[in-house]
Amino acid sequence: MDYRKLGTRVRQQRELNEWTQAELARRVGVSSSFIGHIERGEKKASVETVVALCNAMEISPSVLLQDSLTDAVMRSQLSYAEENRDLMDGLVHLLREHSRRTEYR
Repeated sequence: MDYRKLGTRVRQQRELNEWTQAELARRVGVSSSFIGHIERGEKKASVETVVALCNAMEISPSVLLQDSLTDAVMRSQLSYAEENRDLMDGLVHLLREHSRRTEYR
């Protein structure tokens, strides 16, 4: 596990949300100094903390852990995402067709 890279990912996501360390800490339920330690890779985040970070920032754990995951796992995640995209595209198509049919009744 690369805790420095995990910390970098936490910082990137926090900054994308335009949150301070204090704001993220409040949402996660930890101290802002602990968030700083995580971001610098100085302290290890527990599984519970990683889950809380992901929930607070509304991201998948794979976003934070991608530097520690094997290529096979990352390919699997991409494949899963592509399958979901294809399913969503199909659903949107069906909804549009249904909408068109009901408009002409």
